[in-house]
Amino acid sequence: MGINMYQKELEILKKRNRFREKKLYENVIDLASNDYLGLAEDIEILDKAYYETKKLGLHSAKASLLVNGYTKAHKLLEDELKKLNNFEEAVIVGSGFLANMALFELGRKGDLFLVDEEYHASGIVGSKLTQAEVKFFRHNSINDLENKAKDYKKYNRVFIVVEGIYSMMGDKVKKEITEFGQKIGYLIIDEAHSVGVCGNSLMGIADEYNLNPKKTIKMGTLGKALGSYGAYILANKEIIDFLLNKAKSIIYTTALNPLDVYLSLFGLKKIQENLNDFKEKIEKRKLTFNSDSLIKIINAKDNQTLLKKQKELLNNNILIGAIRPPTVKTPIFRVIMRTNIKLDIISQTIKFLG
Repeated sequence: MGINMYQKELEILKKRNRFREKKLYENVIDLASNDYLGLAEDIEILDKAYYETKKLGLHSAKASLLVNGYTKAHKLLEDELKKLNNFEEAVIVGSGFLANMALFELGRKGDLFLVDEEYHASGIVGSKLTQAEVKFFRHNSINDLENKAKDYKKYNRVFIVVEGIYSMMGDKVKKEITEFGQKIGYLIIDEAHSVGVCGNSLMGIADEYNLNPKKTIKMGTLGKALGSYGAYILANKEIIDFLLNKAKSIIYTTALNPLDVYLSLFGLKKIQENLNDFKEKIEKRKLTFNSDSLIKIINAKDNQTLLKKQKELLNNNILIGAIRPPTVKTPIFRVIMRTNIKLDIISQTIKFLG
């Protein structure tokens, strides 16, 4: 074992144009990030969050949620999330990855998870840690889901696991899948990419489809439309209590720091205060580019073409997502149609890629 222990694998990745590396992107027109509403660049929100954090007297949680990492900031955000989403209880989690891992700890022996095959990688990792049986169904296929669920009555608990908007597809979960999930068990819905984008109050698919909070377990992130970092889980009190006592990714991790919590809280308030304006901009983008979401996916011929076109756009100060296998089956351009970017810039970018 020496310094060349992974060199061969890295060289193979480079030859296949799959090699990843960190890059600094400064002063670009950002059509790559998940900051859908531009709140991550909102100085007013930052000023408010900084003021409240300073008043709180600490800018780090310092400990896990269950030691003394739970602050007034966390409670305020949980209360706001419960109110806006009509759920009984909430818990703030360190990241969406940790939240998804926690959700799969709801499964015990004799339980079943039915998971959409395009579910986020964090859920795939979580599914390997659960005590329950796990079955994957074809993406957004109600027929395959019903077929895989034929014997659901033999299980103690059944969880149907979907995303509100699929991050690498840009499509919404079908309503009939959410209805079927709530009929045979509990619907677990990852709303990372649908909060701030869908629903009458822009609270996601649970809002748009009017899902039953007693039969729904909702996970959302704070690092996308809310312009901060972290995640949350909404459910009934019994489920949240169970997670607080059993989910390792909640119990054994440091709580989210108060500044991120306050940034999320004021991001939520900004959305509600400017609801009609945001909804108008979102709807215009969806209609203009024929999309269910603010994610526009365009197929690329191969990895080489993908990276070449991304570089050409970057030379014109425009950054887009260039997503390669194994994240996706085939290479794609991923354009985020952010509400604070002019429509003509988005249109020209999509035309160039198409």
